Amino acid sequence: MKLLQINTTACDGSDVFWSWFLWLLAAFVLGLIIGWLLKQIFGGTSSESDVKQDLTKVEGIGPKIEGLLNKKGIISYRQLSGTSKSFLEDMLVEAGPAFTTHRGMTGTWPAQAKLADLGEWDELKKWQDVLKGGV
Repeated sequence: MKLLQINTTACDGSDVFWSWFLWLLAAFVLGLIIGWLLKQIFGGTSSESDVKQDLTKVEGIGPKIEGLLNKKGIISYRQLSGTSKSFLEDMLVEAGPAFTTHRGMTGTWPAQAKLADLGEWDELKKWQDVLKGGV
């Protein structure tokens, strides 16, 4: 049985395996560096960079609704602040009749989450003192 044999000699008789190997290795390392730089400049996906936060600090969100949000991938104030009211309402309808009473509360959640994300806790507290169940 004949083994697979690759000829790595050039026309002039020199061995080109190592030069090609080094070029490919250099290209691979350069690709890794460029990928890392692009990730640093443009950032990764929000799910990678966001840390799980206590969404129950938003008026109208309790532990069960926080669980629903987490299942949808919303784990931080930043993510919640960028979520549309229609998405939140659809999520509550999908969760069942126990959550339909909360549908009217979703309008302020993104704005409250924006204040929390910015660290404006005093402003958020003033607003929540006026809100009744998130409305």
